[in-house]
Amino acid sequence: MPGPMTLDLLATLRIVDDDVTAVVDAYLADPSCGTVRFGEGYRIDPASAVAEHPFAATLMRRFWTGDELRRAAVRAAVMLAVPERD
Repeated sequence: MPGPMTLDLLATLRIVDDDVTAVVDAYLADPSCGTVRFGEGYRIDPASAVAEHPFAATLMRRFWTGDELRRAAVRAAVMLAVPERD
């Protein structure tokens, strides 16, 4: 059974918004960044999260997608992904 999604961790305050922002920033700076550690004992591969989120994956391939929309798409993908525990 999969664990909680990132948005569940945020809702229960096991992570904070700055943690999610750090993951999004890491991916936007380098989409091949690999696994990113965040919060206290969580890790996620934002590239996998984007690839598994159809809307985000589509937007990231479009030349007309601006920075704000890219950020929102990556954030949505990360929020719906299930991070791993260390």
